[in-house]
Amino acid sequence: MHSIWETRQFHRTPDVAVIGAGIVGLFTALFYKRKFPHHHVVVLERGPFPSGASVKNAGFACFGSPSELLADEDQEGTDAMLARVENRWKGLLELRAELGDAAIGFEATGGHEIYPAHDPLYTRVADRFDRLNMALRSITGQETFHWDDMAIGLSGLQGIEHLVRTDLEGPLDTGMLMATLLRKALAEGVLVRSGAHVTHMEESSAHVAIQLKDGARIQAGRVVVCTNGYTPALLADLPVTPARGQVLLTAPITGLRLKGTFHYDEGFYYFRDHGGGVLLGGGRNLDVAGETTAEEGTTPKIQEALEKLLSEVILPDTDFTIAQRWSGIMGMGPSRSPIIERRSERIVAAVRLGGMGVAIGIRVAREAAALAE
Repeated sequence: MHSIWETRQFHRTPDVAVIGAGIVGLFTALFYKRKFPHHHVVVLERGPFPSGASVKNAGFACFGSPSELLADEDQEGTDAMLARVENRWKGLLELRAELGDAAIGFEATGGHEIYPAHDPLYTRVADRFDRLNMALRSITGQETFHWDDMAIGLSGLQGIEHLVRTDLEGPLDTGMLMATLLRKALAEGVLVRSGAHVTHMEESSAHVAIQLKDGARIQAGRVVVCTNGYTPALLADLPVTPARGQVLLTAPITGLRLKGTFHYDEGFYYFRDHGGGVLLGGGRNLDVAGETTAEEGTTPKIQEALEKLLSEVILPDTDFTIAQRWSGIMGMGPSRSPIIERRSERIVAAVRLGGMGVAIGIRVAREAAALAE
């Protein structure tokens, strides 16, 4: 039994319902609301707060390390790789312009890729380094990567022989990012409904019926699915596979010299400084089958590998304590490109961010909002 006030403000039929209150979901709702301010736009979030990869990641504002980009080029071709970098680069610029560096905790301390002694990956990158830089110049307008082996000792790293740096990347605080984005969406008239776990949808000629886990049912004019790694539960036919990424954070380290974001082993490991400690994630390649899951959690095999990397490379001869461990669920697939498409007359999908939601989320959302029109 709802009052007239509840019905008018909270329970009226939404023109657009967005499923998922992550970066893509909130920006999709925001962009649509800006174009159609008189439309009722609702975001349905399964958790009490945004709870997907947008708040579980390691906080990297990056567009790809040299080895990652060259691997992409080998797999999908030069044009596809460059288009992907351009999308990520422009996405980061748009994100920073929309929300502001201070509000998202962005630090321009640089991005790096490191190579241990006798690493064949270094040879593969070095052989194509100049050509990669030349190709990227048309996107970034400057030399994107440069060798900076002198910085290895300054960072306190051990067993590393070569280091590549870009001044165009850095860490950010995804908690601040999501809180800022959530406030902006609410301030501009988007309604966010938490604890709204969508179990399935039924489309008719007039609307989409959305069934919630608690038994409630919502009818919406259109639906945009922004559930990334959790997409198979709603759109099982899409080529989206959940991929768990495990992360840990050390307690503050006295005299920590590490600054910026770092990639290691073709991006399978990634680490950065945070609050005086080291935030480290990755190792999914050690158990791809086991980490192809939508269940949050950590495993001894991967956590032990992360701690080994800490003790042998990142914090050699240094005592450290693990302060926190967590995991996030990414959306992967046969391509690193996202899926942004109209599934039917009333349902749009904007999913499979490939671990790059921070960089491309705002641009994916812009396209999704246009399709929702």
